[in-house]
Amino acid sequence: MAEGTDAKLQFLKSRNALHPHPPHVRDALFTGSDFFDPRDLVQVRYEMLRRHRVDGQPIAQVARSFGVSRQLFYLLERAFVSQGIHGLLPRKRGPKHARKCSLQVVQFLSERRGQDPPAPWDELVAEVARRFGIRLHPRTLQRAWSGRKKGAKRKVSSPGRRPKPPATRRSGTRISAPRR
Repeated sequence: MAEGTDAKLQFLKSRNALHPHPPHVRDALFTGSDFFDPRDLVQVRYEMLRRHRVDGQPIAQVARSFGVSRQLFYLLERAFVSQGIHGLLPRKRGPKHARKCSLQVVQFLSERRGQDPPAPWDELVAEVARRFGIRLHPRTLQRAWSGRKKGAKRKVSSPGRRPKPPATRRSGTRISAPRR
């Protein structure tokens, strides 16, 4: 079947579940099987966790045969325990919402842009730096203003509070798990 007409391939792409490196999966189940598809990222991750948790294979061996690092294995295991199968889906990287534009900054921006004539963006950047002690790019203020004007539901952080990082966030710390 041609790659362009493969319905499963199109489905996996549309759901962001296409494995970026299917040749790295060298596990016996995925070589020469119609059911086990190395292109299906969620299936590969689930079988990897099952291979260790149910079959009792060592983590290093499982990670090697599925073409991932041990660190990724531990992250996926932790995500699976806390979120179930949904935790095996890939996540978008990077910030998910504004971190510096607090509600007070957006309200201040609304007041100053609502004046006649509206304050220029460069002047607003300087005022925000003086008043709130936050250095922002003019485009950041423009995005906050356009989101407010359109009524878009944007997440803005409250002052002094940081959002709780997700359970699958990559960090320099090692996640310990019981070994068998």
